[in-house]
Amino acid sequence: KGHYKMITDVKKLTLEEKLKLLSGATCWQTYDANGKLKSAFLSDGPHGVRKIDKDGSTVKSTAMPALSTVANSWSVEAAYLDGQTIAEDCIDHNVDVLLAPGVNIKRSPLCGRNFEYFSEDPFLAGHLAYAYISGVQSRGVGTSLKHFCANNREFERLSQSSEVDERTLREIYLPAFEIAVKAKPWTVMCSYNLINGVYASENKWLLKDVLRDEFGFDGVIVSDWGAVHSQFRRVRAGLDLEMPDSRHAYEDLKSAYEKGYITDEQIDECAARIIDLVKK
Repeated sequence: KGHYKMITDVKKLTLEEKLKLLSGATCWQTYDANGKLKSAFLSDGPHGVRKIDKDGSTVKSTAMPALSTVANSWSVEAAYLDGQTIAEDCIDHNVDVLLAPGVNIKRSPLCGRNFEYFSEDPFLAGHLAYAYISGVQSRGVGTSLKHFCANNREFERLSQSSEVDERTLREIYLPAFEIAVKAKPWTVMCSYNLINGVYASENKWLLKDVLRDEFGFDGVIVSDWGAVHSQFRRVRAGLDLEMPDSRHAYEDLKSAYEKGYITDEQIDECAARIIDLVKK
């Protein structure tokens, strides 16, 4: 391992390797580009490491308080310590990126993810998420700020459209992300749902115009597990990494490239950000 040299230039990958890099190699790992890159391991979750072993079992780890409980402390120090403590388990279990924290606003008490979202208040959620991210990443483990955005109810979560006017988005549903992104999470995870009729994974206005250009996020945008519906649309929108592994992802991306739906520049941008993630 001491003599392992990882490539750092996307131009040193073949087109096939770049296209395969844009989707997971397994349910939890990124593609290693035929040994040119190390494979990053991503793992749940917000309240302790939920790593699935090769035999399908869940490894033992420390159970931490739910993020909703952490929010009740109103303590950025508690959120930082929580993240730092979970990061220690990540290190023990060789987890590179922790799929947390969640900052979606709790619109309905029926949302099945409310326990892993901090608060109904975007200011509180944003600042606690900032502290949590800082705590995790202080130990050299990455985070995934999620679920971007308006993932606020459980009914038909994979297909329902959150119809939200822009003022409401900017005053309630986006501020927590804007605050937390300043902690420079290594990744941001898109949500399953549509926002105003466009899937989050394909929503160029949200992913590029807002998240990247306005909020300044320069890390990897990763899909929630199974949230991708169109390979070429998600690349054009700026979603870098589809998770988990997808049976037809490479063929679909190659076909889209040959038809001119996606360009070398778009592919290289996504692949380069994934290389940067693996370098971290």
